[in-house]
Amino acid sequence: MAHHGVLFLDELPEFDRKVLEVLRQPLESKEVTISRASGKAIFPADFQLIAAMNPCPCGYYFNQDQRCQCSIDQIKRYQNRISGPLLDRIDLHIDVPPMSYQDMHIEQASENSDTVQTRVQLAYQQQIKRQNKQNQSLKTSELEQYCLLDQQCQRMLSLAQEKLNLSVRGYHRVLRVARTIADLDGMQYIQSKHLSEALSYRTLFE
Repeated sequence: MAHHGVLFLDELPEFDRKVLEVLRQPLESKEVTISRASGKAIFPADFQLIAAMNPCPCGYYFNQDQRCQCSIDQIKRYQNRISGPLLDRIDLHIDVPPMSYQDMHIEQASENSDTVQTRVQLAYQQQIKRQNKQNQSLKTSELEQYCLLDQQCQRMLSLAQEKLNLSVRGYHRVLRVARTIADLDGMQYIQSKHLSEALSYRTLFE
């Protein structure tokens, strides 16, 4: 039902582990395969996965008022309900700490929705013009052509791969995200700031 739409899973660790692991195949192939004794059926499943979870069982791990009484072992067990292979298939990992009362009442300049929409549309048009497809659809063989890195970026990615223990899949996803960030910035080539931001989205649970 989420084909060409958004699949939002709230409280991700509360889903059955087997259900979550089944997501791995459609996230890669964009299809769902149902096999039964009488035969096999394949359904299209090209969706955007968005998931949310608490940092610990009680949800107060980020707070500074000592409300979180979860032990380190409890937190690890809770976070480990999300397997590495599934997490590896999610491009952006974002921590959202709670806002203080002061933060909520500080007026900050921000882009409005129309401005963001225009920037996204321009980035999309740039991708289609350059490679006739979105960055997320770039094949591994195409990454070297469309995600060129200078020597500084190559050194940065090499160090990051060792420190973060990136899989081959994670490495390729970082390149696609960095290419997209550069497109949103209106830049022809990936720069170190784009790569650095892309890598910052691969550090959940570090």
